Amino acid sequence: MKDPVQKSIGYRLTHTARLQKALSARLLANLGLFPGQEAVIKLLCEEDGRTMGDLAGALRVRPPTASKTIARLTTQGLVERRATDGDGRLVRVFLSEAGRERGASIDAVWEQLESEMVAGLDNKEKKRLRKLLRKVEKNLALRLGADGGMDDEAESADDDEEA
Repeated sequence: MKDPVQKSIGYRLTHTARLQKALSARLLANLGLFPGQEAVIKLLCEEDGRTMGDLAGALRVRPPTASKTIARLTTQGLVERRATDGDGRLVRVFLSEAGRERGASIDAVWEQLESEMVAGLDNKEKKRLRKLLRKVEKNLALRLGADGGMDDEAESADDDEEA
């Protein structure tokens, strides 16, 4: 008989998340990126010229973590830091041309990852899984006093469009 812990939902979620992260890392490596870097690039694709504080907030990380990621992306030539006109202390981060090209490739990686994760599930099962995961996420967020993410109504509308 299996260890009861391995039958728990928490164990399954943790194990699944680790596998998803490993596959994500493998797919991103094909683009020369590490996990987390793609999120910065996508944020800058949406709104170029963000401040470090804005990026850290959007990524839900501490500013030093965002700063390290930006430093690595700068070294790769994917982003550049520029002082704001009139206030040299305020630095904004912009995508380079190579960064914009990489940003266009990230969506394909996310689509491939999603496709491989839910292979064998029909649309109804995918919708149900999303709803269940949202409920678990909301429970955990409430327990931690954190924002639960996207509101249920907005995501339910997305689910209805896919059904």
